[in-house]
Amino acid sequence: MNVICLHEEAFYALIDTVVKRIKETHGIKEDKWITTDEAMRKLGITSKTTLQKWRDEGRIRFTQPEKRIILYDNDSIKEFLEKNAKDTF
Repeated sequence: MNVICLHEEAFYALIDTVVKRIKETHGIKEDKWITTDEAMRKLGITSKTTLQKWRDEGRIRFTQPEKRIILYDNDSIKEFLEKNAKDTF
């Protein structure tokens, strides 16, 4: 029996790579609805307060299927980033 030991960070990086490869191989696109953590990562923010503010202002679409579950529209986040992109000519 062989045992492979990985640091936690390396383990999750490996999982992300495997998931990405499976999605590419099977033509699976990004999820329509993403979690708060994923939304914050895509937006490059660390404050849930900022995310809530943008949600409350209607700048980012969301759904709340249960009281403590909030999911964000991935396309809405991409649109938000594009609208706020600055050209540097």
